[in-house]
Amino acid sequence: MTSIATATSPSESAAARRVLVVGAAGRFAGLVPQALRDKGVTVRGLVRDAQRAPHALANGVDEVAVADLRSPETLVAALDGVDGVFYIGPAFAPDESQLGINMVAAARRAGVRRFVFSSVIQPTDVTLANHASKIPVEQALFDSGLQFTVLQPANFHQNLLGGWARVVAEGSFAEPYPVDVPVARVDYRDVAEVAAMALTTDRLAHGCFELAGEAGLTRTQIAAMMSEALGRNIVPGEIDFERWRARLPLDYTAAQWELLRKIHEHYAAHRLRANTLVLQAILGRPPRSMQAFVRELATSTRAAA
Repeated sequence: MTSIATATSPSESAAARRVLVVGAAGRFAGLVPQALRDKGVTVRGLVRDAQRAPHALANGVDEVAVADLRSPETLVAALDGVDGVFYIGPAFAPDESQLGINMVAAARRAGVRRFVFSSVIQPTDVTLANHASKIPVEQALFDSGLQFTVLQPANFHQNLLGGWARVVAEGSFAEPYPVDVPVARVDYRDVAEVAAMALTTDRLAHGCFELAGEAGLTRTQIAAMMSEALGRNIVPGEIDFERWRARLPLDYTAAQWELLRKIHEHYAAHRLRANTLVLQAILGRPPRSMQAFVRELATSTRAAA
């Protein structure tokens, strides 16, 4: 591990120069370090297990701290010298709200100035436990006195990665809800870019922003994009949840899987629509599209063949 340096205490409007990225070894927060480094920020990745440190380093962090959100005392060293925090909670954790509250409180005690929370689209939809669990964390930020930015992203493009090999092998894109249900999507690289902006400028200070790059795509539409990108027909399909979960390389508990099941049931019953205007306005360009993302996957597949 690299030694932990101590930063000075600049004014609130100064850009964060050293940022702690919670979950930097992961699939989503792992996209944030490079966006920060592109802005000249030193990035410290927080991991719970030292064995995950190489993954964080591979994602572009400059240094690694090991700490546990369930043991707030371990966060003291991780936050030493840090003037910004990027936080995304562990997916479907039963104590997700408390973990986020712990992180906000630790950041406040450490004198952190900027805090970006990657929340979720429509967190006030309390019919979904994993959405409602974000509300207490957002409230903790509002009450904290920190310069906060809350990001509320839609379903991530990167969620397709786990099933892409099967799409290529079987010629079918199947998920556990009807093929004609539109779901709002966003490329998490765009979310990372917005997070880096919030941590290095005041433009997004004290704001809550719904982030969607696609207002609502059906699986039929995405399968057509896959067909175009791969040059062969990909059939949209619907699959039983239990069969679908057996295909995914996710080490979830039964309770976590149940939360994920409820999300897909919610999609089937209510759809998930969003508006892309906010993300486009922040970026100053069109958001990354699903079509472009699928073409990237197809290009990588051909290169690996």
